[in-house]
Amino acid sequence: MSNLLNTVHASAPASEIKLHTLELINASFPNGAYRWVQGFNDETLTLEDGQAVTFEGMGFGVSLAERSLRGNQDIQFQIDNVTGEALRAINDVIDSGEKMLVIYRCYLDSNHTAPAQPATRMTATGVTADYRSVNVIADFHDFVNLKWPVQRYTPTLAPGLAA
Repeated sequence: MSNLLNTVHASAPASEIKLHTLELINASFPNGAYRWVQGFNDETLTLEDGQAVTFEGMGFGVSLAERSLRGNQDIQFQIDNVTGEALRAINDVIDSGEKMLVIYRCYLDSNHTAPAQPATRMTATGVTADYRSVNVIADFHDFVNLKWPVQRYTPTLAPGLAA
């Protein structure tokens, strides 16, 4: 987490506003993704790879996961007033059973060039949609049961290991 974001959390200066963003990714979506920023205005923000993209202003609520020792952590989003096109596309993904990647990022209004903290990448595990809103439940992968180290040192990776 950035020092500026830590300052915002600690002192809540009136000059700093957090921009919560949500990105839903699936190959069937137009341009591969729907990108929304919480609020009324569209924002052009820079992703981790340096690409500047426009996030559409949208009303949505975020219920972030609590910090705990559980293996799975769920995050829930409720997106209101989704366009008919987006609603149909999300329903098509639900009906097909395909995976939908969900990325949550937090930016500061004073810095649109990079997220204020690392992006949280999740997979949608539950999606319900109707004409008023879309509810997305996404979870992190099961970090408690991951193998460690993630990268295995084999003779192919590290030739010095060959006997």
